[in-house]
Amino acid sequence: MQLKLLVLRCKNITDSVHFYEKIGLKFDHHQHGNGPLHYSCTLGATVLELYPLLKQQKEADYSTRLGFEVENLNVLIEELRATGVAIIQEPKESEFGCFAVVKDLDGRKVELVAV
Repeated sequence: MQLKLLVLRCKNITDSVHFYEKIGLKFDHHQHGNGPLHYSCTLGATVLELYPLLKQQKEADYSTRLGFEVENLNVLIEELRATGVAIIQEPKESEFGCFAVVKDLDGRKVELVAV
């Protein structure tokens, strides 16, 4: 079994796309019929989609935690810091490798693991 789809609802979808592009993802615009404009990215067998909030939502669900492998972790952390991204955990070694944790613009924790 493989994870095929993950959808994140975002308060400001344009800014969220920019955040995730900074960590190395590449998105395409999508729209299905009369549905909302959203962004899609393929990661292996998984499609990650960023959608605007539903009409009844005031805030995005920030309890989801994501993790991505990235190159040049220390450089990326400094670039993110320079743009005002909240760094929750500075890069550190663990039994799972070197990682850091940042917050995306909706408050979700995003773990960045050095390749």
